[in-house]
Amino acid sequence: MELGLAGLASGFDWRSLVDKLSDVERTPQKRLRAEQSTLQNRNNAFGSIKTQLNVLKNRVAALSSNEVLQARKATVSDSTVLTANAAPGSASGTFEFNITQLATASKTVGASGIGANLYPSNNVSSGTLASKGFNPPITAGTFTVDGAQITTDPSVDTLQDVFDRIDAASQNKIQGSYSAVDDKISLRRVGGPQPTLVIGSATDTSNFLSVARLANNGTNQIDSATSLGSITPTATLNAANFQTAISDGGAGAGEFKINGVSISFNASADSVQNLMDRINASSAGVTISYDRINDQFTLTNKVTGNLGVAVEDVTGNFLEAAGLITGANFQAGKDLLFSINNGPQLSSHSNTLTSEATGIDGLSINVLKTGTSTVSLASDSSTIKGAIKSFIDDYNRAQSTIDSLTSSSTDSAGKVTRSTLAGDTDANEIASKLRGIAFNQATGLSGVLNSLAKIGIDTTGDNDLLNLEDETALDAAIANNLSGLKTLFNDPTNGIATKLSAYLDNTIGEDGTLIARQDALTKQSSEIDTQVTDLEKRVQANRQRLIDSFVQMETAQQSLNQQLKFLQQRFPAQ
Repeated sequence: MELGLAGLASGFDWRSLVDKLSDVERTPQKRLRAEQSTLQNRNNAFGSIKTQLNVLKNRVAALSSNEVLQARKATVSDSTVLTANAAPGSASGTFEFNITQLATASKTVGASGIGANLYPSNNVSSGTLASKGFNPPITAGTFTVDGAQITTDPSVDTLQDVFDRIDAASQNKIQGSYSAVDDKISLRRVGGPQPTLVIGSATDTSNFLSVARLANNGTNQIDSATSLGSITPTATLNAANFQTAISDGGAGAGEFKINGVSISFNASADSVQNLMDRINASSAGVTISYDRINDQFTLTNKVTGNLGVAVEDVTGNFLEAAGLITGANFQAGKDLLFSINNGPQLSSHSNTLTSEATGIDGLSINVLKTGTSTVSLASDSSTIKGAIKSFIDDYNRAQSTIDSLTSSSTDSAGKVTRSTLAGDTDANEIASKLRGIAFNQATGLSGVLNSLAKIGIDTTGDNDLLNLEDETALDAAIANNLSGLKTLFNDPTNGIATKLSAYLDNTIGEDGTLIARQDALTKQSSEIDTQVTDLEKRVQANRQRLIDSFVQMETAQQSLNQQLKFLQQRFPAQ
């Protein structure tokens, strides 16, 4: 029999009694938990105050930086000519810019025709169209010559096969030929009358005519507009059809320099496009492009202005084979030319002007086109006013938070409801200090603007909130006495923002008084956890002693019950 179960022998539910006694013994714990809940609520309340003070601190920091109160606004008369931006503290004034020339980038245009001919001779009966380096590749399909459709399959046909089909379709009246001298294809009407030769139609499915650069010209002979041989950007350098074979020195360690920056290449591993991408991504300050029609490379400076483009082959001959040395044409860029207020002509490599080019501190100009535009620099009143209004809002939110957490109210029945921090001296002192700095201590300033009231900010006296009662006074201070306004907020000794910043650092900074108060509350709460744990251990120990005692009772009772049963069996009732 399990004697740990209450009442099995005695019939007494002692387990319930033990639970009730343990619960009574936990009364001190409940009082401690209630105290802990109060501490946590107070800590959370101080956390809410800290959050609002942090917001106010950031707002005060903006005012203290001088950048807000020295905000400048640049207004331009013609934004199609230029745009302007003024940094805080830049000079005020009006400046007329006359732009007579925009800056352009220098570039080196390489020699044209750097690709090898499609065929080494006029014989075009060997090699498929797909293998001859047409750029772009010729597609399979049909094209039209003199009303007849010609079919081609580049993977099978030679150029001579195409010419033979044209000849057959025209009954030997139109002949195709290739000249290795100028690397061009010709279609010519022969024999009999010589009507105009017409090629192409809307139903063509092959790009043969466009790749061969053949177009109607109103005569009986059509020649390729330009030479057809060109390099293939997707092929490796040594197989890209350069007229001059690319060499990397024989070890795959080719090198050249652009504007003094070294670029490496491997003729058998790098494609033309890979190398172009490497150049464009380098610090050489140029972009390289390839013109398939003219079969030439161009190097263009990434920056504008009359600046050079320096090139040098170090190992191998890429730049020479690419036509960027011999036969290249350097085209110098132009500098931006401008004048200010009808002064002497000034210049800049860039179309973006800084104070170094204009002599106007804090002004940045982005020139868009030639012409005249006037830039007016003045205080950015909307930004300054907005910052002060935001300061008022953040200050009021901090004070309102403190007020809501420290207030008490009485209902119609006389019941008093106290907020979490009602009567707390620390919270009330924060509100008082903020109010004192905003009003009382501001009178320590000299000059016309020596208090918030002088710029239209006051309080009704019923609460700690600020109110912009006279907006015209603030507008006037911004327009007419900006230096006095800056002194009011940022005087090193008595400025409102200066004092608020120092007080907030002492209150919510790393070792601030509010932080210390929260740390103390957190410590008290943790100590209660320890006390409750210790008390619960005592409760559990006492509970176990009671259980052990009742189990002994049940054991004794069981023994008595067995003895009674034995006696009843031996001495039955008469």
